[in-house]
Amino acid sequence: LQRDAKGQYLFDLLCHHLNLLEKDYFGIRFVDPDKQRHWLEFTKSVVKQMRAQPPFTMCFRVKFYPTDPAALKEEITRYLVFLQIKRDLYHGRLLCKTSDAALLAAYILQAEIGDYDPGKHPEGYSSKFQFFPKHSEKLERKIAEIHKSELSGQTPATSELNFLRKAQTLETYGVDPHPCKDVSGNAAFLAFTPFGFVVLQGNKRVHFIKWNEVTKMKFEGKTFYLYVSQKEEKKIVLTYFAPTPEACKHLWKCGIENQAFYKLEKSSQVRTVSSSNLFFKGSRFRYSGRVAKEVMESSAKIKREPPEIHRAGLVPSRSCPSITHGPRLSSVPRTRRRAVHISIMEGLESLRDSAHSTPVRSASHGDAFAAPGRSGRAESSERVSVIADENYSPADSVLPTPVAEHSLELMLLSRQANGAPCSIEEEKESEAGTPAAAEAEEAGGELRALCPGAGVPGAAQAEQVNKFVLSVLRLLLVTVGLLFVLLLLLIVLTESDLDTAFFRDIRQTPEFEQFHYQYFCPLRRWFACKVRAVVSLLIDT
Repeated sequence: LQRDAKGQYLFDLLCHHLNLLEKDYFGIRFVDPDKQRHWLEFTKSVVKQMRAQPPFTMCFRVKFYPTDPAALKEEITRYLVFLQIKRDLYHGRLLCKTSDAALLAAYILQAEIGDYDPGKHPEGYSSKFQFFPKHSEKLERKIAEIHKSELSGQTPATSELNFLRKAQTLETYGVDPHPCKDVSGNAAFLAFTPFGFVVLQGNKRVHFIKWNEVTKMKFEGKTFYLYVSQKEEKKIVLTYFAPTPEACKHLWKCGIENQAFYKLEKSSQVRTVSSSNLFFKGSRFRYSGRVAKEVMESSAKIKREPPEIHRAGLVPSRSCPSITHGPRLSSVPRTRRRAVHISIMEGLESLRDSAHSTPVRSASHGDAFAAPGRSGRAESSERVSVIADENYSPADSVLPTPVAEHSLELMLLSRQANGAPCSIEEEKESEAGTPAAAEAEEAGGELRALCPGAGVPGAAQAEQVNKFVLSVLRLLLVTVGLLFVLLLLLIVLTESDLDTAFFRDIRQTPEFEQFHYQYFCPLRRWFACKVRAVVSLLIDT
């Protein structure tokens, strides 16, 4: 990638590789070293948006869920949306009843392994696959029963289409949860769907606001404000608190983009939105891209032979897929070759099926979020709990996008080469991008070149101090400017013919008379003289 390459170049390159024309629904997501998710902005340089060193790990995701996924023009687009919703189901972001969950899982089985075959599918075969954050034997039996009796003969394309039609009817279709807290301190998840703004608490949808009722969105620090105008001229303001200012800004950007995409009739109606106020500069953001109506009109004009689809097989959840393929790296030293190979394949694997991905969980809803260590993943795979409507919630995955883990793998390689065990705490440290100095020395120059060079506590603290100093200076400049304007206004009013008791008293004071005769009158004569000179010069020319 060239250093000045824009996000649009990378996105177009990827869509060309996937042979995808209906690409406006998709985007590229990445996670910074602070575990904050971002959408790659297409109008900006890719390198400048990344706060880590290459190689970068990014993920191809559905950014704007289609209002009617079954109405998409091409099968390749429906298949990619199917993969995304299947991932949402696995990460607990698509809430549904147990009966609906069984039907959706059966559609996935039919699409990816075909008709039930007693010779290939022994008793309990559905238990080998992970469709949801939590499973139960009863649910697995129900999935197998539907797959055996109701879906026989359906092609993969038909099963995927039925899956999309069923998923679209669920309340949390298209939900990408943003963890927040309300004004009472209760944990909540905010999300933007094709139909409006949604607030989830636990397993319940407590607010649903249509896009035409949302009048304004803004943020200040960690606080997010949503201005709503409902029927009978009723206006309300919803206030929520994000874990960090960066998370709040990401939430605001997502809201601006979703509202523009689903609400506007034409992309020419898009306006630059600002979160600034009187004292602080704030942020300015503009959605760049087509809106939903334009995308549908463009899709209707597509006329080509349907592209061939290479479907990925369903990966059993309890098996670890081995990485046996990938680019040749014979010119790279062996230790570095293995590290680069792992990094590249993690990026490739994240673009296809995610049935073997482990959802990232949070210790609390309002604090900083961190990914669990490997031992935690092993524990979660061994636990079996019943999926129920009251505990099946998006809290199971507050950070569903995979974080670049090549730094973790490289640190483990360097530790194992020296014969030292690596604890869970050290794994978490390396995932956060803050390796110890001694380990960095052991890893050598290659490790420093490959690992993300972010997450240094001193640099982060210095950045916060700089932001605070700039805010104070900005406030000071604004205050001085206001005082200067007020002083000029007061002078103009006192020197005018305005006859009020207040100004009459000021004019009679000795200080004002001294100012009037010694400073104001000479200044006025000098200014009048200069104006006459300029006017006469203009007349002569």
